[in-house]
Amino acid sequence: MGHLSLRVDLHNHSCLSPCADLSMSPSLMARTARARGIEVLALTDHNATLNCPAFAIACAAEGVIPLFGMEMNSSEEVHCLALFATPRDALAFGAAMEALLPALPWDPATFGDEAVVDENDEVLELYGGWLGAALDADLDTLAERARVAGAIIIPAHVDRGMFSVYSQLGFLPPGPWDAVESLAEPPPQLRGGSFAISGSDAHFPEQLGRRPFAADIEETSVLELRDALEAFSKAVALAKPGQAAEEYGGYAGLLADPRLDLYPEAEAKRFFEDLRKSLRSGKLSPTRPSGSRKL
Repeated sequence: MGHLSLRVDLHNHSCLSPCADLSMSPSLMARTARARGIEVLALTDHNATLNCPAFAIACAAEGVIPLFGMEMNSSEEVHCLALFATPRDALAFGAAMEALLPALPWDPATFGDEAVVDENDEVLELYGGWLGAALDADLDTLAERARVAGAIIIPAHVDRGMFSVYSQLGFLPPGPWDAVESLAEPPPQLRGGSFAISGSDAHFPEQLGRRPFAADIEETSVLELRDALEAFSKAVALAKPGQAAEEYGGYAGLLADPRLDLYPEAEAKRFFEDLRKSLRSGKLSPTRPSGSRKL
């Protein structure tokens, strides 16, 4: 078989991110992505992965291929995406990153709600720490930890005037980058030899799918994963529900949900590595907003 060109969006926030709208539940994100023709959708909340199990179930039900991760905020306040093939891998990485969050109190009136939800939009927790804070590790350290964990690593909005390598460092240092995300075609000092993608960085429903990119992926891995996700969705519908709100136990509780054992990890990881190859090969067609220009 050959390759399929898929519409991919790797930067999106759910209601767990304090700057995202409370309506951005995983189920709404999956429904909206399907309606707008997004075939691969990633969840990248700020410094947390707690909504990834619900996102897996919601995307599988809608026929959308999910990826799971977070938008890490380094000690320099540079944002960087770390993406994983499975909800289990994303949860494990999120649990490790939680230890790097500073103990800053969360004030919803000031910072916004941070809702952990299940696939039915039921609130399991309003997270009690400030997820918008800088982690206690620099960009190099976070990138290396993500690399060891097997993530696809993409510095976010590298040419933006805040929370970017441009605004905080002035250049992209060497690192295990699989691609960079940008608004315009970035100059050499912001791409470090990597190819550039676009991303929606969606925080509100109307922003979902606004800046996808096209990527060529091996057809066999796409079709196998789609079939496996359909089977996963049917199996989840028959399985015992996950953690009820009164039983919710953060990362440890979510990792103990037996429904994670039903997720098609082998097929997901084959697709994931094919996507990584596509990112590194440059067989990409990003969406650039009108009026965007090089720095």
